[in-house]
Amino acid sequence: MTKITPQPGIMDIALYVGGKSYLDGAGEVLKLSSNENPLGPSPKALAAFQGATDLHLYPPTDHADLRAAIGKTWGLEPDRIICGVGSDEVLQFVTQAYAGPGDEIIYTEHGFSMYPILARMAGATPVCVAEQERVVDVDAILAAVNERTRIVLLTNPGNPTGTLISDADLVRLADGLPFDVILVIDGAYTEYADGYDGGVDLARARHNVLMTRTFSKIYGLGGLRIGWGYGDQELIDVMNRIRQPFNLSNAQLAAGAAAARDDDWLTRCSALNAEQRPRLAAALRQLGVACDDSQTNFVLARFADEAEAASADAALQADGIIVRRVGGYGFPEGLRITVGDAGQTGRVIAALTGWRENP
Repeated sequence: MTKITPQPGIMDIALYVGGKSYLDGAGEVLKLSSNENPLGPSPKALAAFQGATDLHLYPPTDHADLRAAIGKTWGLEPDRIICGVGSDEVLQFVTQAYAGPGDEIIYTEHGFSMYPILARMAGATPVCVAEQERVVDVDAILAAVNERTRIVLLTNPGNPTGTLISDADLVRLADGLPFDVILVIDGAYTEYADGYDGGVDLARARHNVLMTRTFSKIYGLGGLRIGWGYGDQELIDVMNRIRQPFNLSNAQLAAGAAAARDDDWLTRCSALNAEQRPRLAAALRQLGVACDDSQTNFVLARFADEAEAASADAALQADGIIVRRVGGYGFPEGLRITVGDAGQTGRVIAALTGWRENP
């Protein structure tokens, strides 16, 4: 019997594993494993979602209202915006459109774990480049570029590191790439990084730079899966050729547009994170747990070793708190902890304090 064989690279893909979301036998579970917004979605977005009763109608294929809302909020040309099922789908568009067998896609060692999966989905070869002290190394990326390189996937701010490279380093990276290599700036956590535009200026000025964003984090719409990208018109036009025409539903489009227009909610969520993030980091350091200054809505807690991280994780779970083990990202000694509201942050600090006092 002839065997049905998948495309090259497919069987090399390890299945993506998301953050844990439940604890057996636990009562009130506090999930801090997926970097979700503790305040949830904007009330205006929720109302728009609930008001989307036209479920019998196909959604518009051009996403015009959502693109207009995004464009107005961030000062972008709507025609240069593409929308997807989360920013993951936008990343899939660019890798599928511009890479294939024999090509290479560069990513950094602590970058988003979907990057090698996306490369292999396209039949391309993922190339992992080392970081320096949990920070993207621009020189290492440039040194890895060769005639087979088609795309560089960059998470900025980083996940799970929470670190950010400067605008000057982003420009230096873009300057150092050949004109036919696309730089993708994956900015899922951009809104949490003070003064950072997520690569807008680079994407506006350069034909080979694409920036991506998501409504899953600060906008609190992870359950709806809405993302977008912005770049050169030619890049967007090519990606739209492989986009499913009805990839976003009427409910997604309505909620996303309402969320994008609610500047007050964005400000409120950002302010809460800016208040609680340093509180959590300071408490970790007081307990002797290392962590970098984060530019996101999470903190990467680095324990003495893997055993100590497992012990702390067990103590948190015993208190009904779920955080993210990040051994798969190269940090067996790490726990990624989402920044919650004041009460949630206090609960994490209390649990870890108890663990440290009674290990």
